[in-house]
Amino acid sequence: MNLFNQRLAEVSDFYQNGDLNLGFRKLIDSALDTGNTEILKEVISYTDWRHQNPDDSTNDVAKAMNLLEKIRQVGPKNQPNSNRNIINAKNISKQYAKGNFKLGPLDVSIQPSKIVGLVGENGNGKTTLLRLLAGELKPDSGNIDYQFRENFNNHYDLRTKLVYIPQRIEVLRGGLLDNLQFTLTNHGVLGEDNYYMALTALARMGLWQYKELNWARLSSGYKMRFELTRTLLRQPEVLLLDEPLANLDVLAQQVILEDLKSLSESLYRPFGVVLSSQQLYEVEKISDKIIYLEKGKLVNDSSIKIDEASHQLILELESEISREILQEKLASFGLEKIHFNGGNYMLFFNPETSFNEVLKQFGESDIPLTYIRDISNSSRRFFIN
Repeated sequence: MNLFNQRLAEVSDFYQNGDLNLGFRKLIDSALDTGNTEILKEVISYTDWRHQNPDDSTNDVAKAMNLLEKIRQVGPKNQPNSNRNIINAKNISKQYAKGNFKLGPLDVSIQPSKIVGLVGENGNGKTTLLRLLAGELKPDSGNIDYQFRENFNNHYDLRTKLVYIPQRIEVLRGGLLDNLQFTLTNHGVLGEDNYYMALTALARMGLWQYKELNWARLSSGYKMRFELTRTLLRQPEVLLLDEPLANLDVLAQQVILEDLKSLSESLYRPFGVVLSSQQLYEVEKISDKIIYLEKGKLVNDSSIKIDEASHQLILELESEISREILQEKLASFGLEKIHFNGGNYMLFFNPETSFNEVLKQFGESDIPLTYIRDISNSSRRFFIN
């Protein structure tokens, strides 16, 4: 089974198991992979019906399966080569006289369909790195090589192929649909393709019910979601995001991250993502690589895989139990150190200790646990003072 049919099978499973909202988003992703306007018309018709009949799950599934079959018959548009680095930054650095801050030197590579999580405390160079990659700043040393599907001719062309969204997004005027159609027009998408692509984008990003509203009437969280929608219509090859989760509630954060992961893996228009955020756990779940910056230096740049990470077992937990009892109960399990930050404990074990062994001991000793997480391979471990 090829990747396109595999994704269609996943959409079918979501619908059959009652995960209708997730299935809906994935269904639109598959429709977009066809690059076919007639399919997008079907998506709009289905979306409109769905919002008028939110409780009719039986017919919802039937209509989705019918559309899914039409998508299967059309098939995906030509798939580009994704086995390349879109950005190769080598030995880049940037120094500011004020504050005597210096970023780098460091290397960064970005690939299509891959998400790079950029983490670190405020003031450690995350925004500077994003602006360097975006071409907004020029490095003092090193070079940045861009390998897009098509050559770029000038700075405007470069900024079209990679898009930087700062934490504070620009103010827009007018209605949502008008703004999206204007964006598409500026990028050469005209006629009915323009209209149906704009509507499909609103449906895909959960903005269908707001399509008649002006931008000013959206909440801050939905403004960020709309900015992502507008940006993706430009079909960038790299998306650079500076704290996009800052104004979103927990559920909205999860949805945006899941959407970025799914959309970046498009068969028709894959793109790379560099995502700066303080939401470590959420970002790590969808990232293929984590970059951690401390005082402008690259502390780690590694794939999130157990065999490439630290071998020491580090656990973060919350419990009403005292440090002394924890020390007593876990001493025979290779516990080397306990750190307490005022809310959670950080437990450091020797490399021979497994997470399952410690969990078993917690259960057998009847130790009360409110929260526990293995952070051995998480960038969370770098934030322990």
